[in-house]
Amino acid sequence: MDLDQLLHHYFGTADPDTLIAAEQDAARERMSIDFGVERDPSRRFALWTLMDAFGFAPPPAQAFEKAPELRAAAERYLDAAWRVERDGTPD
Repeated sequence: MDLDQLLHHYFGTADPDTLIAAEQDAARERMSIDFGVERDPSRRFALWTLMDAFGFAPPPAQAFEKAPELRAAAERYLDAAWRVERDGTPD
């Protein structure tokens, strides 16, 4: 999944910061619905990371309740993101 394509698909623009709150809310709702019905594991994970980037992803245990390998990957992703935020490096 290409980030620019995802942004354009859900937000109608590559720069969601230019949208008003109602447009951002509508995009989040569409993304949440797609996440809920997506069955392909890699696409589901990609949508989850995008939702996380916008601050509304469900916790890994909830998002990937029936997929322990994706839950573990999501937890590792969050750990790495936290380290980058804290230290500037994922290691």
